[in-house]
Amino acid sequence: MEYIKVKDKNNLVRDSFSNGIVNTDYENYKKYVDSYKRKVEESNRIQKLESEIDNIRTDLNEIKDLLRNLSKWTQIKLS
Repeated sequence: MEYIKVKDKNNLVRDSFSNGIVNTDYENYKKYVDSYKRKVEESNRIQKLESEIDNIRTDLNEIKDLLRNLSKWTQIKLS
């Protein structure tokens, strides 16, 4: 495989076999990969938090229903 330097682009070369452009700037590539991983982790964290909020919302609704039923039962007992 032979690489041909791309004019006016220090970090780009052309693969003579596939005619594709290859970025040779490893540092920027690593920064991109790290940034992508952080975005994926943040997205997963947000999904987890949303799921936990939904669970808390469900639990609160169940508690409210139990309190309403307890209140009704107490009123019936006191009558």
